[in-house]
Amino acid sequence: METTWAHQLRAVGLRVTRPRISVLDVLAAHPHADADTIVTGARAQHPSLSPQAVYGVLKALVSVGLARRIEPAGAPALFELRVGDNHHHLVCRSCGAVADVDCAVGAAPCLEPSDAAGFVVDEAEVVFWGVCRNCQAVAPGKSVQIHEHAIGRGAGA
Repeated sequence: METTWAHQLRAVGLRVTRPRISVLDVLAAHPHADADTIVTGARAQHPSLSPQAVYGVLKALVSVGLARRIEPAGAPALFELRVGDNHHHLVCRSCGAVADVDCAVGAAPCLEPSDAAGFVVDEAEVVFWGVCRNCQAVAPGKSVQIHEHAIGRGAGA
């Protein structure tokens, strides 16, 4: 997939580098990954890559719109390659699994505040919280254990 990444990086004015290719490969394989997961995956491909370099790559990819950073409450930031479509997310309160869900109503911003307070609204970011199918199956009819820091640690995608 390196040729595709190279084309996409050049199209937004970024140089093609091994660290950027490594991070894009990890994001393609692990949507909704946190920075630690991305560092570990990128270092598997490029062992001398520093965590700081990965953070720099993530910042650059988000700033040019090749990646998106989401921040579910109480969880580390997560990164994904699905950009530009104003989709939302479902997050499992038990295991931290994250799933994409299309925009709630129509096109961006798809939801409008009752009072925009003078803002021009161009995007709405919605996080739906609940318990995923897998966690429901583990203990049907019982209260599900909520894990405060499960999100982003390889749980779901």
